[in-house]
Parts: sequence; C-alpha cells; structure tokens
Amino acid sequence: MVPRFPVSKTPAISGDSMEIDGDPFHHSETVPKILEADVELSRHRISAFLSTHTAYELLPESGKVVALDVTLPVKQAFHILYEQGISVAPLWDHEVGRFVGILSPLDFILILRELGNHGSDLTEEELETHAISSWKEGKLQLTRKFEGNGSLHPRRLIDAGPHDSLKDVALKLLQNKVATVPIITHDGSVPQLLHLASLTGVLKCICRHFKHSPASLPILQQPICSISIGTWVPKIGESNGRPFAMLRPNASLSDALALLVQAEVSAVPIVDDNDSLLDIYCRSDITALAKDRAYAQIHLNELSIHQALQLTQEASATYGFFNGQRCHMCLRSDPLHKVMDRLAIPGVRRLVIVEAGTKRVEGIISLTDLFRFLLG
Repeated sequence: MVPRFPVSKTPAISGDSMEIDGDPFHHSETVPKILEADVELSRHRISAFLSTHTAYELLPESGKVVALDVTLPVKQAFHILYEQGISVAPLWDHEVGRFVGILSPLDFILILRELGNHGSDLTEEELETHAISSWKEGKLQLTRKFEGNGSLHPRRLIDAGPHDSLKDVALKLLQNKVATVPIITHDGSVPQLLHLASLTGVLKCICRHFKHSPASLPILQQPICSISIGTWVPKIGESNGRPFAMLRPNASLSDALALLVQAEVSAVPIVDDNDSLLDIYCRSDITALAKDRAYAQIHLNELSIHQALQLTQEASATYGFFNGQRCHMCLRSDPLHKVMDRLAIPGVRRLVIVEAGTKRVEGIISLTDLFRFLLG
C-alpha cells in the first residue's frame, strides 16, 4: 500500500528545478539478463578497492568544517547551520576534551514537533537558553517515548580516522544509519576534526578509480530495473517489503515530518494527482525555517508542503545556496554507471525513478541503497 494524501486541487509547483540528466525520455523495451557471477565479480573488485584505500583520499585540498560547542543554545546552533548552508555539525564538549555527537536536521525536526506538542515542557522562549547538551539529554526521553521501550543510554559518536579504509568508513555509515562520519585524528593532545565523510565521497572515489576500466565492473551497463536496488512503488496486487511514501503538495508539513521520522526516510517525493513528480521534501529542508525565526510563527499542521518548499527556496536564495535544481531523476532503463555518476555529485543523495514522458514516480534510489547493493 502506498501512503498518499489526496487533495481536490494541486497547487502549481515549478518544474524548473527538475532534470533528468539532459537526456530525452526513452524507454528500453528489452532488459538484459544479469548474471550472478557478474554481480559477485563486480562486488569483489569494488570491495578490494575500498579495502586498500584510506579515508585520506576523502579529504579536500581546502575547505572548512564547522563544529559546535555543546553549551551553545539550540536556537543559535540552528541559525548557524542555516547561515553556513550546512545540515549537520559535530559537537565539541570542552569539559571532556572530545567530540561527543552530531547535530542534524532530525534534531530540529524533533524539536519542532515537541514545540507543537501542547503538553510539552519545551517552549520557544526556552530555545534561547536551552543548550545543545540539554536537548540531547531530553532527546533520549523523546526517542524512548516515540519508539517505546528504548534505551536511555546516549548514543556514542560514530567517527573514523584518516588511516581507516574506505570500506570501513562506508560500513560505519551504513550499519549505523548515519549520513556523515567525522574524520578525526588523535595525533596530538587535542583531537583534530579533518572532514565530514559521507557515502558521496566514497562513491566519487569508486567512480574515479573505475572510470577508465568500466569493463572490469560488468554490472555497470545493467539497467537499474534489472538489479535489486532501491525502493519501488508496488504494482497492483504486489506487496513491497517497505511501503513507498509520497505526499501531495496540499499535505501539511506535520504530515511530512511524521513520515520522515516514523518511516525512517530522508526524503519524501511530492506528487500531483497523477503521482507525477513535482518536488521533494528532505530532512535537511527543515533548517530553512531558521530564517527570520519562521519556526516560531507557523503551525506545522497548518503550513502546507507547497508553502514549506517556497520557504526553503527563499531561504536558500538569501545565502546563494539554491542552484535551481532540487529534484534529481532517472529512468528505470538507465544503466547503473549513469546512476552512480549522478549520485557521486555533491548534494545529490537520491534519484527519483520516474516514468518516461509523464514523470510518474516509480521508485527511488538513495546512496544507502546503492552501497547496500555494491557491498552485498
């Protein structure tokens, strides 16, 4: 069953922010049969490459990494994330002299949902002085409330060292269900934060290494519809192990946030009455509500997805972060190498699979889906 929120009228959302790699719509009628031996050979070669290369290769030649002190007020922290155009930041605890966690969009989502809860002890005024450390302690209670009998032990920081293999980094990201892993060196008396590693960086290394020898990975030419990858909209009478969630633009922001949290997904496609793709709402979009304290002036169940996306684009344009493209798509007939090249682009965490011509949503492939397939 596909959760949807039908509406009588669909607001217009510009399609200018969507692109399918500049290729004309085309459906391939014949699907080549994939050989299990080709899959295993490709996986073996990718695993061998990742095992013999280290996280050092992920470090950029230049750049900055923003870290936040745990004593910083939550409100100020999210304003910093918004103004810097980033969605996550490692947390530094001066008292213990180490990095202790990550502040992410999920934190802001849980805070906004708690603010909207009339029985909550957390108020907008308290965000002025509510420290990140206090919020993290309160989050344990919230998580337990949402998930039932959850553990009250704080989750330790998942990090990696520059000498760790790329495979170890990828496995840490996958197994712990996190989007980033701080690369930290402990050479001196004070830990040094070098980089925030993600699956995007690891994939970029894979694409660069095999670029001139694509034949060594036989699966690269296979269309994505022929391999077990991604989450697909189930056909009529067909059951899917994981429900595919989509929303109409008239649905409330509260509905979207509930889906992001409860379904444990990082994005929800926004579709019209024919299930054709209009836009996508991601966890990271929530930081746009820090602009002009918009979060304090809205009600989550009254603001529509359409309105929330407008706020996101306006907020991004203010600091020059919006590049005019939000939705990244592909076709079921696209070969795996094309999907990998697209997902290796910084900022592209997922591709929505659409039907040729209609842009009707057929599925979605995330970086996590891709690496689960590549690493077997």
